Amino acid sequence: MLRTCFAFLAAALALAAPAAAFDTIAKTAILVDYETGEVLYSKDGDKRIPPASMTKLMTAAVVFDKLKKGEITMDTKFKVSENAWRMEGSKMFVELGTEIRVEDLLRGMIIQSGNDACIVLAEGIAGSEQAFVALMNAKARELGMNDTLLQNTTGMPAKDHYMSARDLTIVTRYIISQFPDYFHFYSEKEFTWSAGTGLPSDAGKTTISQGNRNPLLYATPPGDGMKTGHTEEAGYCLTGTEKRGDQRMIMVVTGL
Repeated sequence: MLRTCFAFLAAALALAAPAAAFDTIAKTAILVDYETGEVLYSKDGDKRIPPASMTKLMTAAVVFDKLKKGEITMDTKFKVSENAWRMEGSKMFVELGTEIRVEDLLRGMIIQSGNDACIVLAEGIAGSEQAFVALMNAKARELGMNDTLLQNTTGMPAKDHYMSARDLTIVTRYIISQFPDYFHFYSEKEFTWSAGTGLPSDAGKTTISQGNRNPLLYATPPGDGMKTGHTEEAGYCLTGTEKRGDQRMIMVVTGL
């Protein structure tokens, strides 16, 4: 997976050959110029596919929108429900009944890909995950994401839960352009959380450090976003972005 992603992005950014010369074993793929939105390469870019944890780009977009509007702040705290605490898959390791700041939940969701963090944010903002998902689908329609329908905030397998590679570039462009103050979360390589206390890592006794799973952050030169995903159905997936000089590219590869 890593070699394929690196080679595909490097070749595309170098613009060393016409688009027809590129190939990838990914089931779907797309490369887009950030500034213009021009599609430079597409392999079934409009095909509806399970996005796995790349779903969390949409989750984050709604949270960022609430922050920008002043409806919540980074210091707003949300309580961990049993539903969030019991979430399976990748976890931030929130503890039942604790209250956690939005900023820490965002890092837990973006860097650690915590499904539990997604649920805490969704329930805290909208009252329930399904109410929050309605906000996500409304935002997708607003952005013109015509091949997106979401059933949850995490990307866990669900019937009629899909996005397209093109739609993933749309939400990525939206996050980068509209929320520059929050974009830095996507380039942070590690987040340490203090499990069992609900407090930042320097205030607890038990800490859990997890690295960002985006392989482009560790490349040379490095990328600076966005989100990985993996389920058995989706395969290994990556939405990535990198800026060289004045040009930023957004890449999506799925089904690896």
